[in-house]
Amino acid sequence: MSDTFKLAGELEVKRLGFGAMRITGPGIWDEPKDPENARQLLKRVVELGINFIDTADSYGPEVSENLIREALHPYPADLVVATKGGLTRQGPDIWNAVGRPEYLRQCVEMSLRRLKLDRIDLWQLHRIDRKVPRDEQFGVIKEMQQEGKIRFFGLSEVSIEEIEAARKIVDVVSVQNLYNLTNRRSEDVLNYCEQHGIGFIPWFPLDVGNLAREGSALEQIASKLGAAPSQVALAWLLKRSRVMLPIPGTSSIKHLEENMKAESLQLSDEDMQTLNQLGS
Repeated sequence: MSDTFKLAGELEVKRLGFGAMRITGPGIWDEPKDPENARQLLKRVVELGINFIDTADSYGPEVSENLIREALHPYPADLVVATKGGLTRQGPDIWNAVGRPEYLRQCVEMSLRRLKLDRIDLWQLHRIDRKVPRDEQFGVIKEMQQEGKIRFFGLSEVSIEEIEAARKIVDVVSVQNLYNLTNRRSEDVLNYCEQHGIGFIPWFPLDVGNLAREGSALEQIASKLGAAPSQVALAWLLKRSRVMLPIPGTSSIKHLEENMKAESLQLSDEDMQTLNQLGS
């Protein structure tokens, strides 16, 4: 099993990345309680060999992107900072999609400025705005790609039909949908991505819920391997598909280091069969 994946067949990233949503304040709103800890966490991300960081302009808003620049710029040559746009914020845990072409263009321009980049390697549409024709949203993204502001493009929380609609206008190299041991409603989208060589970025990858209760199948496998249930959940994702790019997020350096140990866990075929039968 390869530990790397090439987006669009050329942009190589480590398959186990880092999601930078949790480095903001409660409700993904405002500054974190300890900004310096967040910066040290980001530096540790790079020290651990992670070269794929996923963020968004709406995390904070703006806070996550600013912290990434403060901690890591000038960036290591192989570091890919993927960001997203298209969601507006009106308060903690409040998210509203805005897909007007002029707004999406502003999202890209401002992310370039905050991250101090000339080009965003992977820019993802955080949500398709149902109030704006899809072709207008995809069209302006294609324009910005042609202008050299975006290298590659991805989608978030979409169906197969929506991916195919986008691909008629612009190449789609990644899809970011909710997917984990307990929630597999995007199984069809994952299979589609696998068939077409599209990177699949599962958000909320560590949700194990009641599956980790004492005596459960997941807890027994974790105990056998000397690992935490969350580490087993990540190892399962990595083995589930060659296009899987988990991005577990945390505000704790200790948890970050624990998550990275999932790369070395060896799940047997029997373990995989057992875990595949869990969840929905």
